[in-house]
Amino acid sequence: MRRRGRELALKIIYSYQDNSASVESVLEDFWSNFRFREDILGEAVDETSEVVPVEVRRFTEDLAQGAIANLSELDGVIKEYSTNWTLERMAKVDLSLLRLATFELLFHPDVPTSVVINEAIEIGKRYGTKDTPAFINGILDKISRTRTRRQQDQ
Repeated sequence: MRRRGRELALKIIYSYQDNSASVESVLEDFWSNFRFREDILGEAVDETSEVVPVEVRRFTEDLAQGAIANLSELDGVIKEYSTNWTLERMAKVDLSLLRLATFELLFHPDVPTSVVINEAIEIGKRYGTKDTPAFINGILDKISRTRTRRQQDQ
């Protein structure tokens, strides 16, 4: 359930890039225009009879709204830890995935760091390039180690 929610949130965050529309309108467009299979691939389908379960939708919206609402802070953190990479040079899928996972690392301390990183790597294998998992892992690992230390010091 959570993997599916994260994948859907990734799709919403990706579609929001450089968008001046409100988060609510992006969510409304997303839910009204796209349906996804319940299988492991979760591919888009034409028929509108398949509905995303309520708990998945809530989790998806929490992640997507949170990441979009905190975009500047998340981008600042990602910039800080992505040496030799500007946000503009990053693949859009990688950047969206980093935003999603960084949001979870910073704003959902109840989710274990290893779970956030492993989920991001697995989703990256599916939606990114062959280099995505290592790239995502490197940045998220740095963020988690430094941010965890800072939080413990406070």
